[in-house]
Amino acid sequence: MRYTIFTTLSVATVLCLSLMNSCSKQETVDSEVSSFDLIQDKILTKSCAVQGCHFSENDGAFAQHGLVLTKGKAYNNLYEIDPKNDQARADGLKLVKAFNSLQSLFFHKLNVDNSHHGGKNYGSTMPLGSEPLYAGQIEYIRRWIEAGAPEKGAVADAKLLDDTTPSNTTPFEVLAAPASGTGYQMKLDKFDVAPDFERELFVRKPLGNIETAYVNRIQIRMRPGSHHFILYGFRDKNNLAPLNQVRDLRNPDGSLNVLTFQQMGNHIFNFGGSEANMDYTFPEGTAVEVAPNTTFDMNSHYYNKGTSAIPGEVYINLYTTNKANVKNTLKVLDLANNNLTILPKQKTVISKNFTFDKNIKIAMLFSHTHKLGEKFEILIKGGSRDGEVVYTSTNWEHPEKINYTPYISLKKGEGLTSRITYNNTTDKTVRFGLTTEDEMGIIFGYYFEE
Repeated sequence: MRYTIFTTLSVATVLCLSLMNSCSKQETVDSEVSSFDLIQDKILTKSCAVQGCHFSENDGAFAQHGLVLTKGKAYNNLYEIDPKNDQARADGLKLVKAFNSLQSLFFHKLNVDNSHHGGKNYGSTMPLGSEPLYAGQIEYIRRWIEAGAPEKGAVADAKLLDDTTPSNTTPFEVLAAPASGTGYQMKLDKFDVAPDFERELFVRKPLGNIETAYVNRIQIRMRPGSHHFILYGFRDKNNLAPLNQVRDLRNPDGSLNVLTFQQMGNHIFNFGGSEANMDYTFPEGTAVEVAPNTTFDMNSHYYNKGTSAIPGEVYINLYTTNKANVKNTLKVLDLANNNLTILPKQKTVISKNFTFDKNIKIAMLFSHTHKLGEKFEILIKGGSRDGEVVYTSTNWEHPEKINYTPYISLKKGEGLTSRITYNNTTDKTVRFGLTTEDEMGIIFGYYFEE
C-alpha cells in the first residue's frame, strides 16, 4: 500500500533586517550573489527540481502539488502563493510568506521536526524519500524568509550553506496512549530502513481487549519516510502468522519474501492511512466493532532514497466508546481494482464498478493510489443517483477522508464506481503491484447494513 530550524543572526543579516521595512523584493546587492540564487543553485536544483518531483508540469505528482521549482520559475511559484494543501491553506499559510517563516509552507515542508507547527499535517517532509536538508540549509532559508524573501539581494549568511549538521536529530515525539478505559495503543518498535530500499513489514500483535470494543476514533503517528500504516484483520483466523514476529515483504537483496506475500492474501483492511500524523473521528453515533481478544497484523511501509539508513517507528491509538452510544455498527469497505494497465507517457482513465447484495448506508469514504494517481473519483452506480460523483481526491499521498451526513443510501444491486485518472510520465507500462513503482486503485470506507 501506498503515496507524507534555528536562530542566530550574522551582522550582515541584522543590518539587512533593519532596512527591510523600506525594501521590496526587487532590491539588489550587485556585489554579492543573491540569497535566492544560492537557494536555487545549492538546494532547489539539486534536491527538488528533479524529474518526477518539481521539475515540470509533466511530473506525475504535479497535479497534487502544482509546483515547479526549476531556475527561472521557482521564485514566482513560491512567493506569496496559496498552497494546495488544505490544512495549510485553512491555517492562512502561503508557500513563502515574506517576513514570516512560520506562515510559510516551504519552510515547514523542509523541516523533519513537525513540532514547530504544532504537529499539524502539512504533508510529507521534503525532499520526498531522500535525506533531509542539513540544519544550516534550513536555517538559511528561514533567515531569507524572515528578511522578506527577496528575489534579489544577499540577506542571509551564506556560510550556513556549508553547515552539514543533520536536521533530523530531534527526538521522535511519542504519541501519548489513551487514558485508561478510553481506548488502546499499539506500537511498532523502532526499526531501520536500509539506504535506497523499500521496507514493508508485518507484525501480528494483540490489541489487548478482553471484551468487545467499539472504535470511534483513530490516531496515528509515524516517523518521516512512511508510505502507509495499516491494521489488518484476517479472513481465516485459523491460519495466522506467529505473534510478535517481524515479517518482511522483501529480502535484503530486494527480492520478494514468498511466505510473507502469501500471508497477505489472508488480510482484511480495518484501520489505517498514509498521513504521518493522522487523527480521524467516525461520524457521530457510529463505531467499528472489534471482537474480544483481537489481534491485528500491523503493516508499515517505508521507502528510503537516501544514502544512509533511516529509522521507522509507528504508534496507533484506537479510541473507544460505550456500546450505548453506538446507533450503527460499521463494517469496512475494501474495493480494489487489481486489473491495471497504465501505458507510458500518457494519461489513462480506469473505471471499475462494485455492487452490493444488500441495502447499505455509507458513512465514510477515502481512496488509495500510488504516485501516478492524479485524480480519484467515486460515483454512485445505479438507482436514481446513477453517475453522481460523491467523492473526489487529487492528492494520492494524503487522500480526502469524507464523512457523509446524511449517509449515502444504496439499495441491493446498486453500488459504487471508482474512476481514476493515472498520469504515467515514465517510459514503462505500470501495472498493479506492491512497490512504490507499481500502482493501486482502492476504495476504502465504512458502511452499515439497513
